[in-house]
Amino acid sequence: MNTMKNKVQLIGHLGQSPEIKTLETGRKVANMSLATNEDYKDANGTKISETHWHTLVAWGKLAEFAEKYLSKGLQIAVEGKLVNRSYTDKTGVKRTVTEIFVNEMLIITPKK
Repeated sequence: MNTMKNKVQLIGHLGQSPEIKTLETGRKVANMSLATNEDYKDANGTKISETHWHTLVAWGKLAEFAEKYLSKGLQIAVEGKLVNRSYTDKTGVKRTVTEIFVNEMLIITPKK
């Protein structure tokens, strides 16, 4: 049951190709945005479509995988955990962001 405490599973489309950074240690990190879509009907029966954007962070081998195989528009499935992080921006304002640290990744879009 402990593995279910902070677990996120999403299927969506990449909003852009991964942004890859190589740290001083040589370890890579990939930052990506993932769009998930939700369709439902409102009280009047009108179909509503909503898009939600999620920030993904992949480290090490997953970052290398992302760099080699992922590109804008691909549909992928990810599993990971939610991480909240705070920082101070250039204007001195404290900001908080929620990211998904990816543990597993799967390409769903079929090969052409």
